[in-house]
Amino acid sequence: MFPSWCNTWGNTSYYGESVSRRSQLEAKLKFFRSTRDDLETRLAATRAAIEQIEQQLSREDRAA
Repeated sequence: MFPSWCNTWGNTSYYGESVSRRSQLEAKLKFFRSTRDDLETRLAATRAAIEQIEQQLSREDRAA
């Protein structure tokens, strides 16, 4: 589920360089914000699709 670079979050070095705890936390925050934004986009598309199908069903019920 998580990208392979996520396993570096617990390490004190990244490509041989020292990484501060703050930098690690900022990387995590950036990743999770990006994930949240992607999920919100998908949820909005899903809601729109559901609404469209409900409208189509409603129109078919009125036509019948």
